[in-house]
Amino acid sequence: MQATWDNSYAALPPQMFTRQAPVPVAAPRGLRLNTEHAQELGITFADDWPVFMAGNQIPLGAEPIAQAYAGHQFGHFTMLGDGRAILLGEHLDPGGRRWDVQLKGSGRTRYSRRGDGRAALGPMLREYIISEAMHGLGIPTTRSLAVVTTGEDVHREEMLPGAVLTRIAASHIRVDTFEYASTLSDTNVLPALLQHTIGRHFPKCAEADVPARAFLEAA
Repeated sequence: MQATWDNSYAALPPQMFTRQAPVPVAAPRGLRLNTEHAQELGITFADDWPVFMAGNQIPLGAEPIAQAYAGHQFGHFTMLGDGRAILLGEHLDPGGRRWDVQLKGSGRTRYSRRGDGRAALGPMLREYIISEAMHGLGIPTTRSLAVVTTGEDVHREEMLPGAVLTRIAASHIRVDTFEYASTLSDTNVLPALLQHTIGRHFPKCAEADVPARAFLEAA
């Protein structure tokens, strides 16, 4: 796998993520590679692409992390995070645009909350189909780059074949990411996250060089 990596999120304060590699799987086998999207991104693959998309091998230049965030998914404020996903890093496409490359179903992280960190094949295929259908309809959302089977079963209501989905997104910054940063005792983290987000998604605003702390103080 050849990509152009520039991992800006990994430069944020360390409270925002945990450096962690994917957990290797028993027998990665390629099921689907979105060659059209790979060409758009400027990512090239050799025949061994399943070992990269399963997380058994880390691409040169990637800096895998699990992101921290929080939210109200369970009816109350809860500390969350990437419980079964690893962000390999950010790829720069031929136009210089930055894209997250994330493996979903890549094993336990510190945020797994007793989960196994894995994913079943059926849901990963559904997400692949639905995300590409949304793209075809002109609705911006995550894209799917690949699905690989793991050679392992996952235990849900029954035993199911495991898989890893590679997701592509403009970023994985959420409202929950800001909620988490706002709870930290280190008051430098939230301005750093805001400055990063402005620079990534609103580069013209970033060119004005207005400190993020000024936005926060005015809010």
